[in-house]
Amino acid sequence: MKTKTSTTRPSRSEFATHWRLDPSITFLNHGSYGACPEVVIDAQNEIRALMEREPVRFYMQHLERLSDVVRQRVGQFINARPQDIAFAPNATVAIATILNNIDFKPGDEILVNTHEYMSAINELGRMEQRLGTRTVKALVPFPIQNEQQVIDAVMASVTPRTRLAIISHITSPTAIILPVKKLTDLLHAKGVRVMIDGAHSPAQVPIDVAHLGADYYVADFHKWVSSPKGSAFIHVQPGLQKGFRPICLSSRVHNVREDRAPFLAEFDYVGTSDYSPLLAVPAALDFFEKALPGGIPALMKRNHDLVVKGRAAVCKATGLMPPAPDEMLPSMATILLPAAPAIYKNPPKGTPRSTFGDPLQDRLVEEHRIQVPVWALPDCGTRFTRISAQLYNTLAEFEYFGQALKEELEREAGM
Repeated sequence: MKTKTSTTRPSRSEFATHWRLDPSITFLNHGSYGACPEVVIDAQNEIRALMEREPVRFYMQHLERLSDVVRQRVGQFINARPQDIAFAPNATVAIATILNNIDFKPGDEILVNTHEYMSAINELGRMEQRLGTRTVKALVPFPIQNEQQVIDAVMASVTPRTRLAIISHITSPTAIILPVKKLTDLLHAKGVRVMIDGAHSPAQVPIDVAHLGADYYVADFHKWVSSPKGSAFIHVQPGLQKGFRPICLSSRVHNVREDRAPFLAEFDYVGTSDYSPLLAVPAALDFFEKALPGGIPALMKRNHDLVVKGRAAVCKATGLMPPAPDEMLPSMATILLPAAPAIYKNPPKGTPRSTFGDPLQDRLVEEHRIQVPVWALPDCGTRFTRISAQLYNTLAEFEYFGQALKEELEREAGM
């Protein structure tokens, strides 16, 4: 398809051959769902083949053994004891699992902030109706100048009723790194438990669970570690593991095990499912460890440096301003957009529904063949676009996006 931008479509990096991404799309949205390298897909297929050769033996014997292999590797990666790690299909389920394992009382407050992912907010809304809890949102500014603004906003919202605080390690919509260690220490001093939502953190920023000291830490592997979709973990401090159970209980939980803690046995098997995404996590970690000299630390630096340059290129092309300092960026960057035209809210009768949620994103995909999210946070009242830098991306792709975005914003200004 011929694009509207005047520049030639840029090439991906030399690493792009490891992915199956559509070559006709400039893909700058790794942050939403990730994308699996070929070698990781091969590893997952081998696990599936093992499962299908003898399904009963796989679920009754191999699954726990293979889960322990993954648990050991993950423990090394995040600096945590393997026995404190449970698995889940994604961070959304992990967060809901934690919330459903806390004995909340009517009037208990759960503290979040205005940059949090809507999955947690929606689950808290359901809890309010069922349990009578209260969700408190700390107003963290955006644009933002420094991490102290985060600390001030969160701590000013703590009350004697605050039972739990949920803090993103990296915010999803606004793509900034929050000072989770400082906040955890300050909140613990107030007697508040802390859950860190690290959905985006693995392979974007270093994770040291032992150092952070949060009561709960959850994260996805299918995003920046690029494992298959359906792989995440829950870290629970030892003192909180008694009675901590999956949302769904399998047919095995009534069997008393002297050889395995319930925390592990119940989460390793929650019924017939495809566990290959989780079991392929070591292959994904291996891929990134070997991709660059210096391993995953080098990967994180490469992607951070690229997204900083990419954001600068987009801002230069469009005249938009960076809303956060470079040091608060991981491998993603969010840019504030002008308000959507009024016609988007009241489209003419018969206008097709937006495929991606905003007509601007629709046009970027369909007319320019660029995949980036365009969205809004209910508490911020404006639109954002967010760019992601992964190993397959190049600076030229962000420059190309900047020109396309400039054209589309000028088009919107004329509506």
